[in-house]
Amino acid sequence: MSDRKNYLFCYFTGNEPERESINYALSRDGYHFTPVNNNRPFLFNAKGTRGVRDPFLFRAENGSFYIIGTDMRSDNGWASNHAMCVWHSDDLVNFEQYELIDMNDYGLYGSVRTWAPEVFYDKEKELYMIYWANCQHIKETDEWTKTVMWYAYTKDFRTLETEPQILYAPPCNKDAIDGDIIEKDGVFYLYYKDENEKHICYVYSDCPEGPYKEPQKKNITVFSEHTEGCCMYKEYGTDNYLMIMDSYVKGGYLMQKTTDMVNFEAVSESDYDFDFSPRHGSMLSITDEEYDRIVKFFGEK
Repeated sequence: MSDRKNYLFCYFTGNEPERESINYALSRDGYHFTPVNNNRPFLFNAKGTRGVRDPFLFRAENGSFYIIGTDMRSDNGWASNHAMCVWHSDDLVNFEQYELIDMNDYGLYGSVRTWAPEVFYDKEKELYMIYWANCQHIKETDEWTKTVMWYAYTKDFRTLETEPQILYAPPCNKDAIDGDIIEKDGVFYLYYKDENEKHICYVYSDCPEGPYKEPQKKNITVFSEHTEGCCMYKEYGTDNYLMIMDSYVKGGYLMQKTTDMVNFEAVSESDYDFDFSPRHGSMLSITDEEYDRIVKFFGEK
């Protein structure tokens, strides 16, 4: 909708248990963000590990909203989780938590990394494609699979309609995590953290479930710092797509932009503001009415 000219950023803030929960920040221009609720979390995982990371907020086809995230407490270790947590809302401020989507219930036995789920609506199938990074530890043989991108379809975010399948595994035989799919002009771009490059790379396809092709130059990060947790969104009223990413070694957020989805340029750190310690999150375009409702409910920083 043309009146969705504001931005809602949904994120978590750190590895301590009290920070593995969900926060909001708002922006009028897509560059300068202000946290609401004094940058305190407002949504907590009451199931599974009791922690949530990498929240992905999206608007469903019926106008309601969902958040899907990683059911994980990092205190338990980086190979300790096997489920996704899901919330539903009609107004972006009141949420109902669903039961977990557990990979052990769908044939991915021994899953130890079920990370950073995101959602893409497949118009042809009229189903939602959930995609995420997954790794399995096969205890009988003590083998570990690579952590690569998987997908499955759902209609209600309570159960999966299809068995999980591999979406993309890098031919270099390294891990691929933190996927983010953007469609433009009939091409689907999958941006992800390539553990060989330690940067954001991309592959592309003419179908959301692939197969995805690897370009000759796949690394699109224009910074020297290692990056992960990318989030891509359209700048209202322009041809620009903005990508924010977690500079997980140095700390803080980096921003770059593109108009063709492949060639990026850095945005100066003086031109944007994420000065509230966000980690991997997601962006939703919202209306003035939705913006005002959130401010009224939570208050701004």
